[in-house]
Formats: sequence, C-alpha cells, structure tokens
Amino acid sequence: MAQDLFHYDEMVEAALRGVVRDALRRAARDGLRGAHHFYIGFTTGMPGVAIPDYLRQKYPDEMTIVLQHQFWDLEVADDHFAVTLSFQKQLERLTVPFAAVRNFADPSVNFALEFAEAEEKPGTPARVPAAIESPPQPEKKPVAEIVTLDSFRKR
Repeated sequence: MAQDLFHYDEMVEAALRGVVRDALRRAARDGLRGAHHFYIGFTTGMPGVAIPDYLRQKYPDEMTIVLQHQFWDLEVADDHFAVTLSFQKQLERLTVPFAAVRNFADPSVNFALEFAEAEEKPGTPARVPAAIESPPQPEKKPVAEIVTLDSFRKR
C-alpha cells in the first residue's frame, strides 16, 4: 500500500471538527431551535481546556456537557468554544479547544460523531485521526399511518 502523503486522516478530522464548530456557531447565533440539543464529551486534561478545579477533580479524564435549555454566552472561535453552564446552581465558564472534543451528538436528529483518543501526552499538540461510528439506532416506532387520499374522495 502506498504512503498517504496527503494525510487524508487529518483532512477528515478537520472537516468533522468543522461540523461541530458550525453547529455550535449556529446555536450561538440562532439558539437551539426545535428539539435540537448537544452532548459534547471532551478530555479535561488537554491543553487549553479551562474548567474550575473542582470539576477537573471530579472529571480528571473526560467530561460530557449538555447544551439544551440553560447555557449562556456561547462563543465559538476557530480553535475552541466557551460557554457558561450551571453546576449545582453555580454559573461556571468553560473553555474547550476543538482538539479536546471526543464526541458530539444531537440526539434529536440521531446524529453523532466520535473522535479517536489522542495518543500524545497532555501538553503536546493533539493530532487525532477521526472515526465516525454509527449512532445507536432507536427503537422503531411507527411515526404515522399512511393514508391515501382516495379514501376521502366521494365516489
């Protein structure tokens, strides 16, 4: 097999992290419309992650946040996002580089992205190949019964 001199894995990762960035930018600009909400899991020890010490102690490896009804001041830059969330009725500001994000999901539309774990030690820039896993399939429930218009027409 030939050597990948184009580094397609890095291009794919950048594109997929761009999806996360774009979704957060839309949420920052327009709010979360309809049933949309986000689960964002990230590595807490990654360089650039800024969270309160008590949260870092409680979640020394990975933490998942939910952006749904109560989040404030969502700001999205090219390489990170920052948001204020409530933890036990205490507002806290979190800053998360996109390189630290391990998973992103919007369960309202059954969408999920999963990123591979960084192989480098904390303190070094992350270079993580991306991997997409199929989101879990919900139970099949009938959404609606299909009815033809012929049954309502007078004959």
